Amino acid sequence: MTGIKTNERPGTRAVLRHSRMSATKARRVLDLIRGQEVGRAAEILRFCERDAALAVGKLLASAVANAEHNDSLVPDDLFVSACFADEGTTIKRWRPRARGRATRIRKRSCHITVIVGRLPDDRLGRRRRRQAADAAALRAQRVAGGRRGGRRERTGRDEPAAAAVPVEAAPPVVPVEGAAPVEGAAPPVAVEPVETGDSGGSVEETGSVDETDSVDETGDEGTRA
Repeated sequence: MTGIKTNERPGTRAVLRHSRMSATKARRVLDLIRGQEVGRAAEILRFCERDAALAVGKLLASAVANAEHNDSLVPDDLFVSACFADEGTTIKRWRPRARGRATRIRKRSCHITVIVGRLPDDRLGRRRRRQAADAAALRAQRVAGGRRGGRRERTGRDEPAAAAVPVEAAPPVVPVEGAAPVEGAAPPVAVEPVETGDSGGSVEETGSVDETDSVDETGDEGTRA
């Protein structure tokens, strides 16, 4: 049993004839959008890096416009039901080669067809339920965020401002002999030693003894002289 003929496939179609590209290059792009929804297919073609995506994108927009104006269909309910590329005419040119020979150049063309149709009812129902669930989740998230913001404002308005806590001064840093200086650190603070009464008395006594010895030695020298 034979399948559905190309010209008998249901849906709204748009045809691009004698496109100056090979059918193989066009089929690589058509395989990406076959069976996809119209919005998803347009997004795929927009970010496709192949040159054939530009021509296929314009053809898809033409098919959607035909379905909307000629068949009164909603563009959001459409999908790419079929798309194919047929071989077109081949232009033959010649290139001179060595030893008086010539090589044939084949400039190929193709005919591209895109057919769009309305999504099945079960698929439309699933999509609508998914959209409704996403909208409900977004609305609940927005309401929860508003409630948290209002509670935060009320809490900040009721609580008094916290008193400033005084910061204690850091103790002076005593330099350590032989330690390498730390880069970015504050310079060390020199600490003067505190003299006690005992040490002072010993210093004075030592000084007095030295002076007495020097006086006695001077006196002895004068007497000897």
